[in-house]
Amino acid sequence: MNRIEALFKELGSRGRKALMPYVTAGFPDLATTAALIEQLPESGANMLELGIPFSDPIADGPVIQNSYTQALSKGLKSKQIFEMIGEVRKRVEIPIAAMVSYSIVNKLGPAEYVKSCVEAGIDGLIIPDLPLEETEPIRALITEAGLSGIMLVAPSTPVERQNKIAKSSSGFIYYMSVMGITGERDKLPAELVDHVVRLKEVSGGKPVCVGFGISRPEQAAMVGEVADGVIVGSAIIRRISEAEDKGMEAIVARVDEYVSSLAEALSEVGR
Repeated sequence: MNRIEALFKELGSRGRKALMPYVTAGFPDLATTAALIEQLPESGANMLELGIPFSDPIADGPVIQNSYTQALSKGLKSKQIFEMIGEVRKRVEIPIAAMVSYSIVNKLGPAEYVKSCVEAGIDGLIIPDLPLEETEPIRALITEAGLSGIMLVAPSTPVERQNKIAKSSSGFIYYMSVMGITGERDKLPAELVDHVVRLKEVSGGKPVCVGFGISRPEQAAMVGEVADGVIVGSAIIRRISEAEDKGMEAIVARVDEYVSSLAEALSEVGR
């Protein structure tokens, strides 16, 4: 049982839900990313989604795309990210799942990439641009290494395909609340609750976490009523961008305040 599986088992035993903030590795720099990762557990985060910058993101909106562009403009390399995580892992226990394009994995070599993840202390991989039909080789490597291979389900995914994805996914299933790209939204789809309930019926007991569009504490609480975890990304990256010129301490303080508000709202679910 890796950290992700252990987390959901522990939270489930208490009827609690997971808060999973997203940060982009190397934005605005790796030192700030490390400082954020160390602060997030204190802010109430249960686990972390770490975005690995890529030049051609598929589902990321302009806010996260811009963070990728800035990180890559400084010559960021996978080796540097692994080294940063390895150092932070000495002080941070929460699970870390990396969101990474298969192009990056393939360039280093799937076996080598998975090995590097294990050595650094990454607990799971989310590879959004790898179709279900092509996942078996990398999934075998991930499973053998004791990591979670987290797969995505969209609102448009047919139930039969949801079944297949649920069987192939490990750690948790990532449900995209909306069609399209990431980004803050004033309203979440009215059918979101029904879709999550339906997915949980075919999940085989695996946790379902919801991302895309969640930005306000009340939205996090609403999603937490039906899902096992809530993922928040663009709203965090926007706050980092807005505080970027004020330095690392200001960035960490602003993200801490925001994530704490999400954690407080989510803590009321089920009470």
